[in-house]
Parts: sequence; structure tokens; C-alpha cells
Amino acid sequence: MPIAFVLIGVETGSEHEVAEQLRSMSAVKGCYSVYGVYDIVVKIEAASERELKEAITYKLRSLPKIRSTQTLMVSD
Repeated sequence: MPIAFVLIGVETGSEHEVAEQLRSMSAVKGCYSVYGVYDIVVKIEAASERELKEAITYKLRSLPKIRSTQTLMVSD
């Protein structure tokens, strides 16, 4: 099962709102608010690499108030 961690930067003050939206996504298996360069880290799992990429590209990155992402694909 493909897994990725996505580091997310959001608009100031929207961390809680974005985290709630992310937690409602079926591919998101963990969502954590963090301090530092990024605001949120999510763990995403999908049945295939294609589904994983679609979840990141078309669902996660299309959420309003997300200003940047950095995707870390887990290697076996």
C-alpha cells in the first residue's frame, strides 16, 4: 500500500480549519499540527500509487488556504 507524508503550509490563522478538512478525507490516515517551516503534516495511504497521487494532487492541494506542499513518498 503506497504511503506518503505531505508537509503543508497554510494561510496564517487557518491551521485548525484546514486540519479539519484534511481529517475528513478518506486517504488521510493521520493529520498533525506542527511548529516550524510547515504548519501541518499528513500521512496519506491509498490502494495504488495512482490513487495516492490523485488524492494529493486533486483533493489535498485543491483545498483553499493551502499555500504550499512538500510530498515525501515512502520507499519500501
